[in-house]
Amino acid sequence: MKTTIYHNPKCSTSRQVLEMLREKGVEPEIVEYLKTPPSRAKLKDLLKQMGMTPRDILRRSGTPYDELGLDNVKLTDDQILDAIEQHPILIQRPIVAGPKGVRMCRPKEKVWEAVGV
Repeated sequence: MKTTIYHNPKCSTSRQVLEMLREKGVEPEIVEYLKTPPSRAKLKDLLKQMGMTPRDILRRSGTPYDELGLDNVKLTDDQILDAIEQHPILIQRPIVAGPKGVRMCRPKEKVWEAVGV
């Protein structure tokens, strides 16, 4: 199975994870999710594989999180997914899908749980 990184080149952690992969000889498929956001179905699949909920991958800093009221505990997963579809910047990054699984790579060393290198 190939490795895919859902990447934001402006994010230092995302850049570091990509560099870590390349240092180990892994050239992943790079999905710049701000340019090409994952479909709702793909995002649900990634979440399922990570054992996470949409709320678990929300990024607050530098996003419309506060103005959208995403800290409201009454929001459903579907409502959070709606917000993510409208504003992909809300996705915490990077997410790496590899032969060993899918991981939110924060801290960045979690990448090895996905690729097993």
